[in-house]
Amino acid sequence: MSRTATLKRTTSETDITVRLDLDSPASDAPATGHGFFDHMLDALARHSRLGLSVQATGDLHIEPHHLIEDTGITLGQALAQALGDRKGIERYGSAFVPMDETLAHVVLDLSGRAHLAFEPETLDVWGTAGGMTHYHLREFLRGFCNHGGVTLHVRLLAGREAHHVIEAVVKALARALRDAVALTSDAMPSTKGSL
Repeated sequence: MSRTATLKRTTSETDITVRLDLDSPASDAPATGHGFFDHMLDALARHSRLGLSVQATGDLHIEPHHLIEDTGITLGQALAQALGDRKGIERYGSAFVPMDETLAHVVLDLSGRAHLAFEPETLDVWGTAGGMTHYHLREFLRGFCNHGGVTLHVRLLAGREAHHVIEAVVKALARALRDAVALTSDAMPSTKGSL
């Protein structure tokens, strides 16, 4: 079974194409027109060891919100399609990632049910990273969870500087996702018999 997906999303604000391969690390350099967001998508691909290609344009003359949120939506849709019925996956993933003074913890469940608990929004995170804030990251993750059927908990155990907070969270997400999508059996990972 091929666990791949290519999704395109076009609105009046953005035009996004995401290609995802859960079983191959071959990725293309992301191209969204937003340097720091590209850097985060590259980190997501490298640390998850999933094949990821993101080509996107958006109304960056306004701000990066629409581009980042819609990319999360499209990536979530691609994940849901690539997972298929989710049979045989590990389902759960968890990772701690430090980045200098920052420590992020991400726990996820590919349950088919969307939920985002995003602790950094309750904390005093300083500044932006190339115009991207932790609030943009929250919207990316919300779109990803809602359209990917992912339960995701993000905790910030240390850190306040936006660049390090965002990057540590993305890398922790990548490592948790790598574990959760792994095929580890031929059974459905649920007592219900479906996800």
